Amino acid sequence: MEVDKMDENDWRYHGEGNKSLVVSHVQLSKVLRLLKYPAEDSENPPQTAEQAFRQIQNIVDFSSNVMSSLLGDKFVHSGEVVKLPLEFVRQLSIKVQHQRPAWRRDKVMDIYSGCALCLPNLASPDPPLRSHPPPLCVEIKPKCGFLPSAEHISRDVKSKVCRFCMHQHYKVASGRWKRRSLYCPLDLFSGSRQRMHFAVRQLIEEPQNNFKIFKGGQCIYGGSEDSSDLNSLLYHLRPYFLYSNHRIHAHMSGKAVLGDFIQVLVNALLNGGGGGGGGGGVETDRREEARTFCEASRFNKERSRYGSQGLPGDSVLCRILQTQMLDNLNIEGVYPLYRRVEQHLHDFPKERSRLHVDGPYNEAFLERLRKCPSEDDGSLDFAVSKVHQYRVAMTAKDCSIMVALVPCSDDLQDDDDVLCGQRRLRDFHSPRPAAFSFSVSILDLDPKPLDSIPLQLGLDHKIVSCYTRTLAAAQSERDDCTTLLFRLV
Repeated sequence: MEVDKMDENDWRYHGEGNKSLVVSHVQLSKVLRLLKYPAEDSENPPQTAEQAFRQIQNIVDFSSNVMSSLLGDKFVHSGEVVKLPLEFVRQLSIKVQHQRPAWRRDKVMDIYSGCALCLPNLASPDPPLRSHPPPLCVEIKPKCGFLPSAEHISRDVKSKVCRFCMHQHYKVASGRWKRRSLYCPLDLFSGSRQRMHFAVRQLIEEPQNNFKIFKGGQCIYGGSEDSSDLNSLLYHLRPYFLYSNHRIHAHMSGKAVLGDFIQVLVNALLNGGGGGGGGGGVETDRREEARTFCEASRFNKERSRYGSQGLPGDSVLCRILQTQMLDNLNIEGVYPLYRRVEQHLHDFPKERSRLHVDGPYNEAFLERLRKCPSEDDGSLDFAVSKVHQYRVAMTAKDCSIMVALVPCSDDLQDDDDVLCGQRRLRDFHSPRPAAFSFSVSILDLDPKPLDSIPLQLGLDHKIVSCYTRTLAAAQSERDDCTTLLFRLV
């Protein structure tokens, strides 16, 4: 990629999150992540070009030095910071503006710094593979896979219902989504194939911004309420499963196609192959059985039959869960420690660098995570270490998993170069699903800023309050119906 010959017509809108916008190259397997800031700052950028460069470099350092060690280096692609021509960035911003979702346009793309993060396009394997039909890639935001310990929370419901399920009620009530998703992260992280299958099915039914499917690098499903046509998805998926195990299944039902697709995806999520960095030496407590079930899950009625079977230690979900569980205090337990750190920084502002508040994210930062005392001794070091653990856990709770699936045709079965270093996948529990070569990656691994902790506490209160009000209203309605029924009898 020659920076001095950049042409906005070679790039297309790929997607965006809360803090960055992503474009992908139409030919090369590359994406650019560009920073965003509030629209009201469009003519007065909130930071200099040097500060923007440092922010993106911090993302690279955090990903390569911290998250890679915790999650496994073969799962993580850290990328590199690049400087782009300002005219190219401005023209690119104009080009993609009409493609952005309306609810994302309260922020604008950074057109002043010229800084971006260049990464491999995980939705489009490079080099091009000799496969027909083209590769599939599934992006999942799994969210938090466990319930907090009761000793650190003020509302008992938080130990029974997961954050995601409660948050769904708040998002619908606030108008963010029209319908609730019935996906529950605890089902996906359970290790039970039945619960995982159910969880993925719910993601497909209501993907919101937690589930996307790409075909040949193009998003074909998910990402918005307008791009979630199940019939269209089945049209795209059917060719991948019509021919498998040397048999032609010309009359496969849509349910069978979807079932096979989910089986292949679950297998990839349970498979190992993360390599390197086996948890980074940070130990997490084993989960109690009660913390692996969410009372709001629609699969809960099957609880006695399909328990939490546990995840393979080298699977991507296990790595993510272990890192999430660095948060063993919940936001309510972390907030007083945050206040301790904030008070110290108020008194000694030059300590920010020594305490790694804004980086550098290096071996010393990682060492703080590893050597955090188990008990609060009232010290600043304990508070700083627990706050950093919480920040890292929040990154793991907000990350995305990218699963690339490449169909293995007969002429590719023995080709060791296909997806070199990656795995070949077939579901031996069923005679139907086709074989796929696959790779699994983790992305969206930005560090969470220290000042996000008070905002997280406020959001937590809003989510729990909304959920309890919703439950109370539903219970009141049931009581009214029961009373009316008795009167009629």
